[in-house]
Amino acid sequence: MSISKDAKVFSRSFTHLLKRAVQYSSHLYMEEVGKSGLTHRQFTVLSAADTFEGKSQSELVKITGIDRSTLADLVARLMEQGHLQRKRSKDDARANTVRLTLVGKKALRLAQGGAEDIDRKLLGHFSAGDRRLVSECLAVLAAEMDKVDQVPNGDASEKPNARKKRAS
Repeated sequence: MSISKDAKVFSRSFTHLLKRAVQYSSHLYMEEVGKSGLTHRQFTVLSAADTFEGKSQSELVKITGIDRSTLADLVARLMEQGHLQRKRSKDDARANTVRLTLVGKKALRLAQGGAEDIDRKLLGHFSAGDRRLVSECLAVLAAEMDKVDQVPNGDASEKPNARKKRAS
């Protein structure tokens, strides 16, 4: 089966390739860590709650990049499963802090090795020199998303790229 010229151009689209890379990463996650019963987002929340113990849900939104309503739903489900506990912050009565329970620590520990294997597998497709470059390039895109996330109320006219386009 031959691929048409249009299909070849499409397959070289950076956004398409990035999407396919995310799909591949998700596929590896489900094969390695999915058996643990944790989704990738659940793993991310447990990992962040462990690394940044006692942070508020709002702070975990910033740390993980998961939107506020999705993170609240994830925290609620992880609490039901006994992985997390939530309590009012001593510093801000409006905020909830999140901590791993012993059950959550065990689940995270069981999934951690597989998650580290995935990083090694993904980076293993690149030469040693390219691994650093790929990580640095992805960090640039992640930093741009951090800037977008900091804009209150998602006002598109205030987002970094929108300002650049308007100026030209």
